[in-house]
Amino acid sequence: MVNKINSLFANSKDKKLLSLYFCAGSPTLDGTADVILTMQKRGIAMIEVGIPFSDPLADGPVIQSAATQALKNGMNLKTLFAQLKTIKDQVEIPLVLMGYLNPILHYGIEAFCQSCVESGVSGMIIPDLPFDDYLNIVKPVADRYDLRVIMLITPETSEERIRFIDDHTDGFIYMVSSASITGTQKSFDDQKQEYFRRIDAMNLRNPRMIGFGISNAQTLEAAQDNAAGAIIGSKFVTLLNEANGNADTALDRLFEALEK
Repeated sequence: MVNKINSLFANSKDKKLLSLYFCAGSPTLDGTADVILTMQKRGIAMIEVGIPFSDPLADGPVIQSAATQALKNGMNLKTLFAQLKTIKDQVEIPLVLMGYLNPILHYGIEAFCQSCVESGVSGMIIPDLPFDDYLNIVKPVADRYDLRVIMLITPETSEERIRFIDDHTDGFIYMVSSASITGTQKSFDDQKQEYFRRIDAMNLRNPRMIGFGISNAQTLEAAQDNAAGAIIGSKFVTLLNEANGNADTALDRLFEALEK
């Protein structure tokens, strides 16, 4: 079986992928399975499932608030894996867990990877994982379970570092659109567009997805024109919250916003 992340990019030659992020357990504890299945039904290519954490450094107020709500609701890794297992056989698109190192270490790297496989997860994004620890501790275990560890790059990441990441990872590279925290933006300025073009010209081995700040037609188009696709987080989290967890309603409103 080919990893679903690799399979997605191998089969998507048109480069217009849309991936969405939501925080597991928010706004409701038991909504995770329904949100995932609804996204799949509505044509979302890949889903990032957020693991709530009390100190999410890279996240803006919207995702921080969702994480706080999820923790209050009682969401944790054990509960999340149990929920994902119930829909494992119905999920055909890649699921990527996004979370900070602390809860994963607490759970145990080996146990975490094993639970990922048992619940149909294809990869993970750990924003605060030092690259040396990734290479020496996490990657050997993840490789054994055929899981992809996705690394992030920003406009500040050096070309040498980007090449190094490209050589030592698989799946895709998460291009953060700016060096700031997550949140929506109305447009990408010339500086960001230049960054997109610069990375594009590097002809990296891995496909790239652009995230952080995508919330309308302009930012979506800029991301999809300069990478394999776009990742939307804060905008969807806001809409899901406003819809009281109704993913269909949230997606209707998201698609409407992305046309403007």
